[in-house]
Amino acid sequence: MAFPTETVYGLGARADRPEAVAKIFEAKRRPTFDPLIAHFPSAQAVREWAQMDARSERLAQCFWPGPLTIVLPRLHRGGVPRIPDLVTSGLDTVGVRVPDQPLALALLSDLEFPVAAPSANPFGYVSPTTAQHVREGLGEKVDFVLDGGPCLVGVESTIVDLTSKVARLLRPGGLPREALEEQLGQSLPWDGFRPPVTTEAPGMLESHYSPDVGVEVFESAAELTARAHELAGRCAILSPEGLDAPCLELVVLGQGTAMAVALFATLRRLDRMDTGKILALLPGTEGIGLAVRDRLFRAARSRLGAR
Repeated sequence: MAFPTETVYGLGARADRPEAVAKIFEAKRRPTFDPLIAHFPSAQAVREWAQMDARSERLAQCFWPGPLTIVLPRLHRGGVPRIPDLVTSGLDTVGVRVPDQPLALALLSDLEFPVAAPSANPFGYVSPTTAQHVREGLGEKVDFVLDGGPCLVGVESTIVDLTSKVARLLRPGGLPREALEEQLGQSLPWDGFRPPVTTEAPGMLESHYSPDVGVEVFESAAELTARAHELAGRCAILSPEGLDAPCLELVVLGQGTAMAVALFATLRRLDRMDTGKILALLPGTEGIGLAVRDRLFRAARSRLGAR
């Protein structure tokens, strides 16, 4: 079933049953080398399935429920991992989180097992932030869609790896990097994806979150405007602020949370229009802007070499 979280809608199955998890990969056409996140109702529930340490306990206290996924060692019972290999892509670590969404928490609290859930959309396409997005993308492949209204964060969770002495940021997301750095007492560098890509956590592939129409990204308004003139205005433009450039539609995403909330729904809407290209001005790296930059880079990745 699909269910809402504060970040995006998830496509869930019980995480302790490989035969159930296999249906997720089938419905999404998702490669099995891309691991899934296990969702829980509380940190107490997480402790029964994954090995928490002092750092993860601190982050859980500060940020759960919330848009944070922590990668931890799996717990075993009788020599068998409690979370099966299909969820973790064969790694002995698992990404866990407690979502901050009332319907999701009510659902998870009623279950005696965690729910494995990637975003509820065809693999590689723009993530869903409403129940209607799920229905449009997966249709009858989903048995049931729990409608919790639009997602309030709008981009996926931040993923931090705590399986070694030095914490690593694996994916920027709805929780700003700066908040994690303050609690961990260390910096969390993020240079974006760099080949060769490894899938230690979801959302780490170079090309992801992509609409069908081509996306091009720009660091400066001058570069974007020049490209819009090259296209004779046959494009749509995404920008954190207003721009004077020829286009079929200019979408001002705004700053901070508003920018993240609007991103995926806007990409989906523009994908349905005959815009030719989507040109995006990248936001700064502060706060949630880092996550929006990451999603736009990945949405454009498959086309970067074609420009």
